[in-house]
Amino acid sequence: MTKKIPAQTWAALEQALLLTPSAFGLEPWQFIVVQDPALRAQLCAASWGQTQPIECSHFVVFALRKNLGTDQVERHFDRLVEVRGGNKSQLQGLHDVVMTSVEQARSAGFLDVWQGRQLYIALGQFLTAAALLGVDACPMEGLEPARYDEILNLAPQGLTTLCACAAGYRSTEDKTAALAKVRFPASEVIVHL
Repeated sequence: MTKKIPAQTWAALEQALLLTPSAFGLEPWQFIVVQDPALRAQLCAASWGQTQPIECSHFVVFALRKNLGTDQVERHFDRLVEVRGGNKSQLQGLHDVVMTSVEQARSAGFLDVWQGRQLYIALGQFLTAAALLGVDACPMEGLEPARYDEILNLAPQGLTTLCACAAGYRSTEDKTAALAKVRFPASEVIVHL
């Protein structure tokens, strides 16, 4: 186990997740911070032999909403009015645009892909915030989403696992930490026009 992330630092990382931008502000996700050692051990067994779920300080599962639709849109607009004031009738035009966009994505079979892309924005924000705070983070797609869903009882909540991220501090015994990063030259991956 790596040393624990201090509470204040972890609070800043949770705030980074909370402030992640999303299309129309719909936040089609839930971030599950798994603290229970027994749950983490079960998740480890569903992580293709990777030990990060049990070795890290904090383990976050990134889940998306399986049935994004009217309920979530209405919750969003209710929250908009609660935070900013006014009334929903003033937002009817925007509401219609959001509903149309969600329904078009659903009918085109694109809704889950769209939501997944939104969730990866959150993962990127989390990774960047962690780096800025001096916390090491390891994004994980090498896992069995269906088993994660079962272990965390996500289906009844209308959620499904997309990916996870282990956060903490690397071991001083990690021989790979000192190795040079291997990346293609900037001229091959960054184009200026």
